[in-house]
Amino acid sequence: MKRVDMHLHTRRSFDCRNDPRALMQAAAAAAIDIVCITDHNEIANALALKERYPERVIVGEEVKTAEGVDIIGLFIHTLIARATPARRTCELIHEQGGLVYVPHPFAGGKGGAGRILPQIAGRADIVEGFNARLHDPALNARAVVWARAQGLPVGAGSDAHTLAEVGRAYAELPDYSDDAESFRAAMRTATIHGRASARIVHAASTYAKLHNKIFKEPKWT
Repeated sequence: MKRVDMHLHTRRSFDCRNDPRALMQAAAAAAIDIVCITDHNEIANALALKERYPERVIVGEEVKTAEGVDIIGLFIHTLIARATPARRTCELIHEQGGLVYVPHPFAGGKGGAGRILPQIAGRADIVEGFNARLHDPALNARAVVWARAQGLPVGAGSDAHTLAEVGRAYAELPDYSDDAESFRAAMRTATIHGRASARIVHAASTYAKLHNKIFKEPKWT
């Protein structure tokens, strides 16, 4: 069995300061076998980490769509532009041989409170059933119900923007080959685990936004 934290950020994301290698160390310390690097509208660090840790990394991107709602592509290799419409984002993920992972679908703002789900229902592959940054349990519960109604597997991720959050949510699934179809098949029997992160993590993200805007530090070191 493998433990996969399916939603993590490095400092390639505008609201995060996680050093990429430190993130990998934090994942190992949390007994996480595999991480999905899902930076906001970026894949450079995900690709670099995949090259360094090929058996421990899945390349992803959290795309802010034209509708203002996030969609994650997993097992991708080419950047998808921010503000691409949601349905087209799903198509571009599939054209790369990737998987459409729907994060925090019922969260307000970034999840659109579920409003784009009818548009992408037939294009989604996996739904995030536990996001450790959601503090209202009903939001995660609604995601699980919707996924089950669509016949889709359910995943989990910490949505870590700080190192302390890494591994707070993960999917546990059978071992799989390093490709999208094998991963999707394994997710059919996955179990999800998670603990909500402390609310203070949102303050850390606000600080990271300001810091990254003011100080032009390297995104990868």
